[in-house]
Amino acid sequence: MVLLDFSRRVAQQQKVFVELNELIVDKNQELQWRETARWIKFEEDVEEETDRWGKPHVASLSFRSLLELRKTISHGAVLLDLDQKNLPGIAHQVVEQMIISDQIKAEDRANVLRALLLKHSHPSDEKEHPTFPRNISAASLGSLMAHHHHHSNSTSSQAEPSVMQPLMGSETAKTDTVLQMETERNEKEGASVVGIHRSKSKHELKLLEKIPENAEATVVLVGSVDFLEQPTMAFVRLQEAVELDSVLEVPVPVRFLFVLLGPPSTNMDYHQIGRSISTLMSDKSFHEAAYLADERQDLLNAINSFLDCSIVLPPSEMGGEELLRSVAHFQREMLRKREEQEVSLLAKEPKSLEEKEALLTPFKPEDDPLQRTGRPFGGMIRDIRRRYPKYLSDFKDALNPQCMAAVIFIYFAALSPAITFGGLLGEKTEGLIGVSELIVATCIQGVVFCLLGAQPLLVVGFSGPLLVFEEAFYSFCKSNGLEYLTGRVWIGFWLIIIVVVMVAFEGSFLVRFVSRFTQEIFSFLISLIFIYETFSKLAKIFQQHPLQRCSFVNVSVLNESEISPMENFTWSSEATNSSSTIVIKGEPNTALLSLVLMSGTFFIAFYLRKFKNSAFFPGRLRRVIGDFGVPIAILIMVLVDYSIQETYTQKLSVPSGFSVTSPDKRGWIVNPLGSEVQFPVWMMAASVLPALLVFILIFMETQITTLIVSKKERMLIKGSGFHLDLLVIVAMGGICALFGLPWMAAATVRSVTHVNALTVMSKAVAPGDKPRIQEVKEQRVTGLLVAILVGLSIVIGDLLRQIPIAVLFGIFLYMGVMSLNGIQLTERMQLLLMPPKYHPDHTYVRKVRTLRMHLFTALQVVCLAALWAVMSTSASLAFPFVLILTVPLKMFLLPRIFSTREMQCLDADEAEPTFDEKEGQDEYTEMHMPV
Repeated sequence: MVLLDFSRRVAQQQKVFVELNELIVDKNQELQWRETARWIKFEEDVEEETDRWGKPHVASLSFRSLLELRKTISHGAVLLDLDQKNLPGIAHQVVEQMIISDQIKAEDRANVLRALLLKHSHPSDEKEHPTFPRNISAASLGSLMAHHHHHSNSTSSQAEPSVMQPLMGSETAKTDTVLQMETERNEKEGASVVGIHRSKSKHELKLLEKIPENAEATVVLVGSVDFLEQPTMAFVRLQEAVELDSVLEVPVPVRFLFVLLGPPSTNMDYHQIGRSISTLMSDKSFHEAAYLADERQDLLNAINSFLDCSIVLPPSEMGGEELLRSVAHFQREMLRKREEQEVSLLAKEPKSLEEKEALLTPFKPEDDPLQRTGRPFGGMIRDIRRRYPKYLSDFKDALNPQCMAAVIFIYFAALSPAITFGGLLGEKTEGLIGVSELIVATCIQGVVFCLLGAQPLLVVGFSGPLLVFEEAFYSFCKSNGLEYLTGRVWIGFWLIIIVVVMVAFEGSFLVRFVSRFTQEIFSFLISLIFIYETFSKLAKIFQQHPLQRCSFVNVSVLNESEISPMENFTWSSEATNSSSTIVIKGEPNTALLSLVLMSGTFFIAFYLRKFKNSAFFPGRLRRVIGDFGVPIAILIMVLVDYSIQETYTQKLSVPSGFSVTSPDKRGWIVNPLGSEVQFPVWMMAASVLPALLVFILIFMETQITTLIVSKKERMLIKGSGFHLDLLVIVAMGGICALFGLPWMAAATVRSVTHVNALTVMSKAVAPGDKPRIQEVKEQRVTGLLVAILVGLSIVIGDLLRQIPIAVLFGIFLYMGVMSLNGIQLTERMQLLLMPPKYHPDHTYVRKVRTLRMHLFTALQVVCLAALWAVMSTSASLAFPFVLILTVPLKMFLLPRIFSTREMQCLDADEAEPTFDEKEGQDEYTEMHMPV
């Protein structure tokens, strides 16, 4: 049973490359095998007019061809585990089995054998090897046969027969002589041909990258010949996969062969039957059955199983998206039933799945980083023991060009939010904390975290919820006559105490209770903050710089010299008597230009992101344009603003050199006892409450980001450290408060973008299919260099001061809109406005009634509205506490309203990919599968 399970495991993991060859007559009027299609996963056909490969697509088969295929297999020759190492030996065994099964006559032996040994040609041959044949040609084989016939008949010399002319000898001895001479010819003269084959061409190397490693090939040979009276078929599975020289377009070992030859007069469509068996062999379930088949009936059962999951479309004029939607939904249901049947069959086997996994898997499962040890600081110690032994490799693994490219990209991804949040934070705190402080904090905390953290792929940065808290705390201090920066020092002091206690008791396990219900509310709240701040600041600009009308006034003047050149007047070409008509322009409109800059930045960044998945330009160029969309948008809009000199726009406030944003208000070190007045003692103790709220925000964003980054599908092998990372980030924030620097957290969007930039996608992917993650370059150098480069950006203050605030508003809007995509709450809110018949085919739509789904959405919206209401009032400091209340709400209230099945669909722990994860999967896709 264990061996059977092992064979099944091997069959499931084995990938198949399928090549369809058909008999054609070339320009020399010789028959040859011509490659017309291939399957890595999807079908690719050779276009007859241009002789090039078409787009990969899902193969659509005729029902009749599948029935004909099943009929031929039921009556044809089936050779399983054939022990042969070359094509002549395989062909000889196939022909003999065809004779035994009464498919061909004995006198047709040589003709069928010669047909199987014809030359193979491929679309790339003429471009790459125009002077060398890839295989023995029909003419040379005919000459070989004629030479053999000449020695057996010495009366007269025999001319070389044509390809379609029946060969003169039919005895077995003659056939054996042909095979012997063919083998000797291959041994003597095949060295040069094999040498050409092994020196892989550019085309072969490119195709081999798409074929999975250790893949085995299936060769399908179909065509019509005149010397047969009825169709003949053979299905061959070799005992061991062997390379057949010059048969395939790439050197892939062949395991399966399918041969179908017959007269042209029959109603059988050889091309369609060849496509049918090729598509079957590319199907995962069928080729698994073909590997495990013991007899002909196993293959027939596999065909029947394939037919059970196939769809027959009746002839009709219906088409378009409705047809595709109905077909896709119907097929998903059939595939789901097949999976359920396979699971039920496995459940009936005597040995348990755990026992089989223990026998077949040589390694133990990975330790859960959130599992509690029961010892003080046990989780942090385990993080250190698991991660720090790989510290040296974190620097060796960075010696890769992809890491250097990621540094450039992530630098802009980290600098843009730092400038944007710094500008807004400077406005909300009246210059006490601005761009300079945020850049310095990003640099210092980023360097320390990359050197000490357990998961250096995280990008430390400022976030929207922390911006809301900073604004609320500043308003609280200003209204109560307290020093804002001094209060932050005491909050930082309490932050260190809180995080030490939390790590000592391994409190990071609490992130398990933060379900999708709370995560979606938190993510949606961050997006709303971005969008609201954008339009709120734009509205203030319109209030400060209202629109003005342009007026036309007739003014009588003696001459043009009496008008001051400083006045904004323009002379008209019209003149009456001694007076002139003067057009008085309105003042340059700051609000209108700010709107143009904001919207222009947003739309440029948005559509450049979408451009990544377009059909224009090569894939690498598209990815570069899409990844650097935000810096490109900023550069374009800054140039637009610079070209309009006469219009005033508010610019980013950045001090010269290494100095604070407002040198007249503060220095780099904050006095904990108060700078101008004594800080109240009661506030020193009471700062524990706002410190607890800050800790909740940092804990939520950092731990949720770590969960997203550490998902199993990312295939990280060095592990993560929830406890150690939390301690480093919060403790750094507490210390930096003494220098008036903002607190930081693991920024979700920037961290996921960082991981995506370091992800190596598998090149062995079927054309038209999405690539799979091969590995992630886990190292510390990229984050370290990014943090250093962000810190060095403070010396380019003159350049940063050219950036209008409105451009940063556009980036804020872009971040908010992009963050909304991929959130299930956003999708379900859209469903509130859709009739049920237009709902997408998601699990929570299919398995939950519409009203119940809308009720779940309404509860989330109510929680979101409550959070927003708290943020908008004087109690905005307490909004992190209100956010954490959604956890017990989900745990104790929702199970009383919704059933377990409904909660599993609507609040599943395994969430669907977020927008950034989807981008990370799609950004490496060279082509998309056509509909």
